[in-house]
Formats: sequence, structure tokens, C-alpha cells
Amino acid sequence: MNKSYTIAISFIVALGGFLLGFDSAVISGAVGGISEYFSMTDWELGFSVGCVIFGAMAGNISAGPLSDKFGRKNILIVTAILFTVSALWSALATGYTEFIIARIIGGIGIGCAILIAPIYIAEIAPPKLRGSLVSLNQLNIVLGISVAYFSNYFLKDIEGESWRWMLGVEAVPAFIYFLALFIIPKSPRWLIQNLNLIEIAETILTKIGGKAYALATIDEIQRGIAKKEKKGTFSQLFSSRLRNIMIIAFGIAFFQQITGINAIFYYAPTIFEQAGGSTDSSFLQAIVVGLTNLVFTLVAIRLIDRLGRKPLLIIGTATMTVALTMATLAFNNATYDLKTSQIHKVANTEIRLAVKNLEGQSFNSQTELFNSLNSILNESQLTDFKRNEVKKFININATLVLVAILLYVAAFAISLGPVMWTLLSEIFPGNVKGIAISIVGFFNSLVSYTVTQFFPWELTNLGPTLTFAIYAAMGFLSLLFVIKYVIETKGKTLEEVEELLIRNQLK
Repeated sequence: MNKSYTIAISFIVALGGFLLGFDSAVISGAVGGISEYFSMTDWELGFSVGCVIFGAMAGNISAGPLSDKFGRKNILIVTAILFTVSALWSALATGYTEFIIARIIGGIGIGCAILIAPIYIAEIAPPKLRGSLVSLNQLNIVLGISVAYFSNYFLKDIEGESWRWMLGVEAVPAFIYFLALFIIPKSPRWLIQNLNLIEIAETILTKIGGKAYALATIDEIQRGIAKKEKKGTFSQLFSSRLRNIMIIAFGIAFFQQITGINAIFYYAPTIFEQAGGSTDSSFLQAIVVGLTNLVFTLVAIRLIDRLGRKPLLIIGTATMTVALTMATLAFNNATYDLKTSQIHKVANTEIRLAVKNLEGQSFNSQTELFNSLNSILNESQLTDFKRNEVKKFININATLVLVAILLYVAAFAISLGPVMWTLLSEIFPGNVKGIAISIVGFFNSLVSYTVTQFFPWELTNLGPTLTFAIYAAMGFLSLLFVIKYVIETKGKTLEEVEELLIRNQLK
């Protein structure tokens, strides 16, 4: 068994996961810069961050059929090109529309990478190594998120428009990924199933595991082709036979995103600035968020086959609810003190002069402060104050906010983050698995977009207290859902899981 060769191939392909994570998180540091440069409203800012998910949905839907037709390797090469083009174009964009187009192109790359990279690794890896090698992709995703936060921190002080460097630097690993993909072989399973190129597939498999392994694997693939089940249909997914499975799948996909994880990843520095942190400290705290996500993803990989799926979900969703409640209480207990020294820091002269009328006053909530400002600021000035200035006056337990966010990210990383995809790969019958995961993944991305789109608006109009209270409520509902509907699949064969879900209806 040529273990080092197989690991090397898998590592190269898993770099697609790194780019996926990097592309998803790097926008967090650029939010302030792009908002100012393109003069965005809250809605436009939310769309500029969330539009990447539209691209991801397109990538999700198209990647499977395209990779079946043109091959896993070729689609991965196209994915690397998409990441490179998106990084360079978004960094060089001078208009809002072209910036959005560039972001959507990157989103298509994300949608392709999240689907094709693990498929390729699973098809090329020997059974004994498959689980650990496929997990390289998830590990690279969270590693990419962490590196994006580090990159943003070190680039934030570049003179001029630092956001362009933040977004453009992704082109370097994307181009390296593009070149490295030419080293890897085509998937032997794809070569046999789609082109019947048995000799070429045998050469690749021999290099991976030796002659005997190659012949045994080819025989297994050919037997699989001979007895392949009739492909499932879209209408089949919503039959009474699969009702329980679809309840679990759509429920987990919904709660994974509606509890606000992408709001945290995409807007981490913004959240910490809302808690009164400086730009430097906010970017540093975002780095800690990324590292927490990385460490606890490793914990999840270690525990998922030992502790089980459902226990991890119960522990994770319960802890997420507690953490989000802590953040809610921290913002709810904050006061807003209009000190002279802070008023002088307000950038807009007209707003600064108006706010001086309230100099020396203290308010127990954002709502109370904004109500007092209604009579002295016009609508656009009030919006500007809510988005950019209110954080200067907050008096809050910032440590509690940081602890709450880190606890939330850690809980997500051991539960809803990795466990959702594991469950989806286990609960669907083989003949509908491909179409089912694509549809549920599409729905998951749609919920993710909704959260990302509305988060800036929520912060401005509802305030952080109510925003985090909503997420805490969703966290509690996710806990109830897991307890009532999710089954344990640890140690069960796929056939046993199917029998449990289909033949024994959930009560």
C-alpha cells in the first residue's frame, strides 16, 4: 500500500476545502472597507457578503452532473480557476455590480469544491484510509477560515484600500492549487464507470495499493455497476416512505444555519467592534474565533465515532443556546455613556454637533439612546450613527461577549458543523443519496444566505440584544428538534439506518 502517495493526492485535492474556508471568512475583514468604498446601505452590504452563497447554490446543483460528464479532476481545475478569477476581480473592482459578480464567481467555486473534493478523495482512497482522508477536506475548510482571519489582521494596516489586499491575496493559494491539480490522476472509478478505461484505472490503482488491490477494486467497481439500483427521482424524496428522513435532513440543515454561525464567521470583527473593541482587538479576537473553530473540529473528528452523532448534537445545541443567551445578556446589560471624549471621535461633523446636546447623559439601552436621538438627527444621520458611531459609547462586559462567541463557535464545531454532513451521508438510501444531498445542501445554503443578508440590517435596526436573542431562541428550538427527531447512527450499517427510519416510523 503506497500510503504516502495516496495521502499526497488527497492533501492536494483537500486544498479546495482550504480555499472554500478562506473565501468564506476573508470578507469579514473587508466589510468596513467595501461598505465605505461602495457607499453601501445595510441591505447592499448584506447582499455583497451573502451573494457568494447564490454562487455556491449554483455550484452545488451543477457540480455533480458536470463532474460525472467531464471528470472530477477537470471540474476541480475549473474550481481553482474560479477562485483565482474571483479573488483578483473582487480586489480590483471599482463598481458595486462588478464586485457582486466577482463574489458570485467565487461562490460557484465554493459550491463545486464542497461537493467534488470529498467525492474525489472517497473514490481514490482505500477503505482503511477513506474516513481520515475525507476528513482532510473538513479540516482544511476550518484551517482556511483561521488563515483568513490571520491574513486580515496582518493586512488591515496597509495604507490605502487594505480591503483589496485582503480579498486579492487568495489568488496566490488558488493559483498554487490550480498548478498542483495537474499532478493528481483522474478518479479510477470515474474512468471505469464513465469511459470504461480499465487499463488506465488499473495503473492508477496499482500505484495506490499494488496489483492485487487494483484488480480487487476494479472487480468491485464492475460488480457495483452491474447491480446498480435504479436512480431515484425528485418526487421520490417527498413520498411517505422517506418522510422521516426528510424531516431530519431539512430540520438539521435549517437549524445548522438559522442559529447564526455564518453571521459570526462573516462579521466577527464587526460584532466585536459592536462590543466596544478597537479595530486591532476586534481582528485579533476574530483570529481566536478561527483557532477555536479549528481545535474543536479536531475534537469532533475524534469523538463522532466514539460518543455518537446524537449526543454530540445534544451537547452542542444546548451549549450554543447557553452561549447565545450569554451574548444576549451582555448586550442587554450594556449602558451607553455620551462622554465628551467619545463625542469628539464622531466622524460626521453634523452628527457630532447634534449629539453634543446629550453630552454627559447615560442610557440603559440602545433603544433608549436611539429614541433620544430621533428628535435631533434626520433619518440618514440616525442610520449612520447606528452603523458607525454607537459602538463608541457602549459600556459593556466585552470579556463576556468574547467568551460567549468562543463557546458558541466551539459548540457548533463539535455538533451541527460536522455532524450534519455525516448524518446526511448516512440516512438516505443509496439510490436517492446524490439528488437528496444536493437538494438539502441547496436549502442549507438558502437559509445561510438569509442569515447573512439580514444580519447587518438586524444589528442596525434591532440592535445586538434582540439579534442574539433570536439566535438563542433558534438554538433552543434546535435542541428540542434533535431530542425529538434525530436518531443515533453510530455503529449501524447503512441498511440498519434505512430500516430504522423507513420501516419503523418515528413517533
